[in-house]
Amino acid sequence: MIAIGLFMLICGLIKSDFIVYRLMAARSKLLWGKNVHRFYQIVGAIVIVIGILVVFGVIWQ
Repeated sequence: MIAIGLFMLICGLIKSDFIVYRLMAARSKLLWGKNVHRFYQIVGAIVIVIGILVVFGVIWQ
């Protein structure tokens, strides 16, 4: 979960041309428009935080 969040955060920061990120961003662009990369930065950070909370047992899976 942390790795997926990190992937989304980094790809959003560098506006990656990686095919998986491009496919995700293309679908999200319909809703988020030019803010799609910012969306993935925020969502990536949230997924990382939730993953860390699961690892430390603060929230249960």
